[in-house]
Amino acid sequence: MTKASLAKKAGVIGGGAWGTALAQVCARAGLETTLWAREADVVASVNTSHENTSFLPGIDLDPAIRATGDFADLADSDLVLAVTPAQHLRAALTAFAPHAPDGLRILLCAKGIEQGSLKLMTEVLAETVPQAQPAVLSGPSFAGEVARGLPTAVTLACPDPGCAEDLAELIATPAFRPYFATDMIGAEAGGAVKNVLAIACGVVEGRGLGRSAHAALITRGFAELTRLAVALGAEAETLAGLCGLGDLVLTCSSPQSRNMSVGLALGRGQTLEDALAGKLSVAEGVASAPAVRQLARKLGVDVPICEAVAAILAGQAGVDEAIAGLLSRPLREE
Repeated sequence: MTKASLAKKAGVIGGGAWGTALAQVCARAGLETTLWAREADVVASVNTSHENTSFLPGIDLDPAIRATGDFADLADSDLVLAVTPAQHLRAALTAFAPHAPDGLRILLCAKGIEQGSLKLMTEVLAETVPQAQPAVLSGPSFAGEVARGLPTAVTLACPDPGCAEDLAELIATPAFRPYFATDMIGAEAGGAVKNVLAIACGVVEGRGLGRSAHAALITRGFAELTRLAVALGAEAETLAGLCGLGDLVLTCSSPQSRNMSVGLALGRGQTLEDALAGKLSVAEGVASAPAVRQLARKLGVDVPICEAVAAILAGQAGVDEAIAGLLSRPLREE
C-alpha cells in the first residue's frame, strides 16, 4: 500500500476558476474534497447548485465537493492545494496557518512573484506556514477545460522525489496527468514569467503584427524566462517541459488566457483600466510584471520583453513606443 492510498481528504484554498477546477480534479481522484472560498455566494452556489456561478459558470461540479468559508474545516486535510492569486497568497496562508498540522503537504498552484518582497510562492509558504511540506503544481491548463475533464498534463514538483511521485499518484485521474519533478524553482519561475509574456503576445495580436512576430516573441520570451529561472537557481531542463515551454505556448496562443486577453485589449488601443474592467478572475501577469522587472534587475538578467510589458502597464511607455524599442535593439548572436 502506497502513502498516496492512505490519503483521504483534500482541501483547496481559493474558490476562483482554477481552485474550483482543481477541487473537481481532487474529487474525481476519489478524495473527500473541501473548497475554501472567500466569497459567501461562491460557497452557497457550490453547496446548493453544485456550480460556481461566479467564476466557472455552466460547469457541473462533483456533488461530493463541499464549500466552506472557514479555514478550520480544512484542518484534517491530508493535502491542501493553495490556489489563491499570487498577490493574496500570503494573507490566505497566514489565516490558514493556525489550522495546519506539522508536515502537512501544501501544493502551491498560484503563478506569480510577490510584489514588494520579490519572493516566489514557496518562499511565501516558508514564512507563513513553516511546518508545511511544500510542492508546486504548474503547467498548461485552462480551468474550464480541466473542470470539464478534458485531457491535461502538468508538472508537479517537490524536492523529495518520493513525495512528488506520491502527490502525483494522489491527484491523477485518467484525464489529469501530473509529471513529477524535483525542481520547484523552475516550476514556479516558468509559471510566473509566462503570464507577463502572454500579455506581450496579446499586444502583438491586438496590433495585428502577424504570426511571424508572434512566434518570434514566444521564442525570445522563452529565452528570457529560462535566463531568469536559471539565475534564481532552476535547472534549464525544467523550463523545456510542461511548466515552462508548455505553459508558455498555451498562455500565449489563446484569447482564453486571461493574460493574453489583457494584452489584446492593450494592443487594440484600450487603457489598462478598460482592459481589466468587469473581470472577476485575476490576470496574474499584470501584478507580476513589475515584480519580474525588479527581480531581473536585481539579478542582472536581461529581460527586454518583460521590461517592455512592465513599462506599458505602468504607463511609462506607449504600445508603439515599446514595440519600436524592442525592434531597434542591437543585432546579436542568438
